[in-house]
Amino acid sequence: MHELSLCESLLQIMERSAVEQGYSRVKRVWLEIGALAGVEVEAMRFGFDVATRGSLAEGAGLEIIELPGEAWCMACAKKVPVRQRYDECPACGGCQLQVTGGDQMRIKELEVE
Repeated sequence: MHELSLCESLLQIMERSAVEQGYSRVKRVWLEIGALAGVEVEAMRFGFDVATRGSLAEGAGLEIIELPGEAWCMACAKKVPVRQRYDECPACGGCQLQVTGGDQMRIKELEVE
């Protein structure tokens, strides 16, 4: 379950940010996860609860914003939505798609005190 290691990395980012910005507690985290990021949302929720125990983010709410996948089709030169990697182009059926969005995960916002 790589989601747990992702959550541990998120915690490290929040701890570094707390030192730099002078907050002592994280109350809520908004996390953007793209459909093509390879992250299981429910496993991420579980991993977040486990990784944040005893930390400045213990008990923090986790709000996950799921972003759609997007790609550029080389055959028809259109930007198209995709649900998973290696999908066919929904516009022309072509198979040469270059992912342009929805493959990332990032902390969008923190509510701290």
